[in-house]
Amino acid sequence: MEKVIVGMSGGVDSAVCALLLKNAGYEVIGVTLRTWEEEDGTEGRCCEIDDARASAFRIGIPFYPINCLQDFREQVVEPFVSEYLRGHTPNPCVGCNRTIKWDKLLYYARVTGAKYVATGHYASVLQLDNGRYTVKKALHAEKDQTYMLYQLTQEQLAATLMPLGEFSKDEVREIARSAGIPVASKPDSQEICFVPDGSYADFIEKVVKGRNAGEGNFVDEDGNILGRHRGIIHYTIGQRKGLGIAMGHPVYVREIRTDRNEVVLAEEDALYSREILVSDVHYMSIPGIAPGESLPCTVKIRYRHSGQSARIGRMEGGKVRVFFDAPVRAATPGQSAVFYDAEGCVMGGGIISEVFKDQAGSI
Repeated sequence: MEKVIVGMSGGVDSAVCALLLKNAGYEVIGVTLRTWEEEDGTEGRCCEIDDARASAFRIGIPFYPINCLQDFREQVVEPFVSEYLRGHTPNPCVGCNRTIKWDKLLYYARVTGAKYVATGHYASVLQLDNGRYTVKKALHAEKDQTYMLYQLTQEQLAATLMPLGEFSKDEVREIARSAGIPVASKPDSQEICFVPDGSYADFIEKVVKGRNAGEGNFVDEDGNILGRHRGIIHYTIGQRKGLGIAMGHPVYVREIRTDRNEVVLAEEDALYSREILVSDVHYMSIPGIAPGESLPCTVKIRYRHSGQSARIGRMEGGKVRVFFDAPVRAATPGQSAVFYDAEGCVMGGGIISEVFKDQAGSI
């Protein structure tokens, strides 16, 4: 009977993950990583300890909370704020998975002699014929979470179990109800755990206390001034609502120029591009891309993006150039681009560092 550490957020998915593994014969220990706390003491949605403890008690497994508040602030929150101040739109959950969740769970596994860690992500861990580990898309695409997992290392994946990859959300809730798990009907979290109301700009202003650039100019693509904006942290690429400027026709955020404190507005056609440059690349199902090699794949440029066919090639400095078969809308610096093979397995991914307005040629 192998021992496994299950990361329990307090939600239904991780609770059912623990239940399934216990029923399969594993010795299960539930752990909640305490990553965020509001000023009033409210826990973040990823670490609701009371709900996790209640679920663990019902399942009949030991449970322990682990304090990660300082590491989370330094490794997740502070980089998130810094990227927003640069005019980028980061996804903090991606980095948190590798540097906080898996790092801490695996450390606890080593301390307790557990062979595996497990989470309630909707994905499956596979070892391929080439010996490498990867994650495969969930059977039910609407819940697939592989986009958030591409930075996990081979060592982390080799010690990971994800039993929910072939379940739907309704099936997971029914398993929880049948087992009497108290969070069976608990709503899913839709926001970043440390910004529960979804107001990223308000959160950043509170953190930096007025040290951001503040108001600046809206401009068109030629640099002509169109009006005043409230500060670049209030805007993301592709945004149309809440701009506070009347142009007589729909306009969208096309670009954020932090060096000039400008927000570029344009019509929707200008949001489409064929090429992006990706940095901080992590490989999963493949060891890398050889110089001069061009690989076909499907690329997702945001969590809710369905993915589009493309080719990827290695550039100088280890960056990857992505050339899409058809233009993609609102590719955004700071977001992740994740590469999938024809079987729905993650090949790798990285952070969008540059979006090419004009087609520069295929790779």
